[in-house]
Amino acid sequence: MDTMPPIESVIIAGLNNSQSNFEYSMNELAELVKANNMEVKDRLVQNLDRPNSATYFGKGKVDELTETVRALDVHTIVTNDELSPSQIRNLEAATGARLLDRTALILEIFAKRAQSKEAKLQVEIAQLKYRLPRLRTSANQSLDQQTGAGGGSFTNRGSGETKLEMNRRTIENSITHLRGELDEINKSAVTRRQQRIKNQMPMVALVGYTNAGKSTVMNGLVRKFGVDEDKQVFEKDMLFATLDTSVRRLTLPDQKQFLLSDTVGFVSKLPHNLVESFKSTLAEASQADLLLQVIDYSDAHYKDMMETTADTLADIGIKDIPMINIFNKADKMEITYPTLEGDTQIVMSAIQPESLDMLTDLIKKSLFKDFVTTTLLIPFTEGSVVTYLNDNASVINTDYVAEGTQIEVELSAADYQRFAEYEL
Repeated sequence: MDTMPPIESVIIAGLNNSQSNFEYSMNELAELVKANNMEVKDRLVQNLDRPNSATYFGKGKVDELTETVRALDVHTIVTNDELSPSQIRNLEAATGARLLDRTALILEIFAKRAQSKEAKLQVEIAQLKYRLPRLRTSANQSLDQQTGAGGGSFTNRGSGETKLEMNRRTIENSITHLRGELDEINKSAVTRRQQRIKNQMPMVALVGYTNAGKSTVMNGLVRKFGVDEDKQVFEKDMLFATLDTSVRRLTLPDQKQFLLSDTVGFVSKLPHNLVESFKSTLAEASQADLLLQVIDYSDAHYKDMMETTADTLADIGIKDIPMINIFNKADKMEITYPTLEGDTQIVMSAIQPESLDMLTDLIKKSLFKDFVTTTLLIPFTEGSVVTYLNDNASVINTDYVAEGTQIEVELSAADYQRFAEYEL
């Protein structure tokens, strides 16, 4: 029987250099710690204009960290920023605790949550890129000793440096190999996307901050319009509950169809290597005809979350795609919902059917605005055309006349062109 690993106690520590969202980022760090099966035992903050180049924190705060580690018998410190290799090494030496910076923490979470082969490869590449500049010899300090005071001679460089170079080459070769595997998977994904474009199947992509409710929105729409209700995605009140991109086909009551994808959530200070590695996964969003940005409206920092989403989308080259802002989790607030603000914003709750209906109308208005309503006269000898229209279009009215089947129908631009010869 599977058992949950024990919860690890940690201290979280951050450097406040007067940034406006510092408190928010520290609270988020605590949530990331929780998502990694850890528990915050204490929280230390230092107000400092710039990091100490050697230890990140000033000497007094390093001493305080050391004392707190001993007093609480904690073995891990988690910092709110990414630290340099020397800062990590020096802090570990001073405190006697393992140092986990924000980037390493997020990478650990991603490594535990990745399910598909693609996600696992992406995370592994990001982890190796993170490790590369942090390599050290087995003796940890042998290179420093060989190149430090005492003449700075190069003649003593031997097995330590050779081992370091071998480790570096091993990691670089591993990255190259993993990228090759990922490229093969990506080729299949590109082929699938090209087929969707060829089939004129519109794509809608859910984007936004982690834990804003993207999976809940997706599952709500799948329950109402999905081809297979069993194909719902995992959802949980936790940062980065899902990493793998899921794509589902939805068929509306009027036969309009579109593909809905759920992408990995964003978070502030998302590691650059991770963003790079997940570009292929996020390509689903870059090819979308419409983006649905899901926002946790009940969170006081929702504007910061929207800014993070905008920055991350810009980092991966996604721009000029129509977007609907979904201000979700209104059920946690004392406000009236669902409500609309124009054609691009909705305040709603993803667990309320009325909200999902209003959202669906918004999606239809944006996604199918180029559809044409027309009347076609199909000869009785062209029964396959009538069958296609009944299965794939919104048929408003059908009459049988002497010349054939007369159908009033709403068509996509492609189908309108395809069946133009039958138009009355």
